Amino acid sequence: MFNHIQKLSITILSLFIFVFAANADINLPTPQTKEGMGIFDALKRRSSTPGGGFGVGNVSDQELSTLLWAASGLNRGKRGWTVPMANGKPPYVRIYVAGENGVFRYEWDGQYLQEISTNDIRGDIGQQAFTKRAAYSLIFVTDGTALADFNDNEKANNFSQIAVGAMSQNMYLAAASLKLNVRYIHSIKPEIIRTELKLADNDQPIGIMLLGK
Repeated sequence: MFNHIQKLSITILSLFIFVFAANADINLPTPQTKEGMGIFDALKRRSSTPGGGFGVGNVSDQELSTLLWAASGLNRGKRGWTVPMANGKPPYVRIYVAGENGVFRYEWDGQYLQEISTNDIRGDIGQQAFTKRAAYSLIFVTDGTALADFNDNEKANNFSQIAVGAMSQNMYLAAASLKLNVRYIHSIKPEIIRTELKLADNDQPIGIMLLGK
């Protein structure tokens, strides 16, 4: 009888651990969309943080949520984003969040992070050594499936680069308003990113935005 109860307890515990491990997505707080610094003050403060400026403090979930929403969040119902998108399609550049606790993909519809892995890859994905000091590395990756409708690789690449430019500028301005440290990095290690993020063959890493405090 005791052995039966013991086996049952182990089975229940294993099931609990499995469910917990399979449900590691993170619901983000509602992003800040009111008050804060004016746009022209944010433009005056907009800057790239030197490499030594990262690693001072922690970025809150609220601040992370606001930065991600500023980059490509929904701002007009279910078909309106903070950056321009061709033909009203969903964003064809996805943002992955790499931090101490792993890698997640930002989902604008629902404002949450979907877990990809539990690996800390911040020190492995950029050419510069200081990338590992930032609290988060926000990785811009083209969504090959969303870009398939273009039927033109050059055109798809151009649209992706334009989208990343708009996303990163939104992040710069939001970071200035929140007094956060950010820096866009184009010198990345795409093959490592591709492997760690488990990307499809037609998804292409473009750059990363370092985020710290």
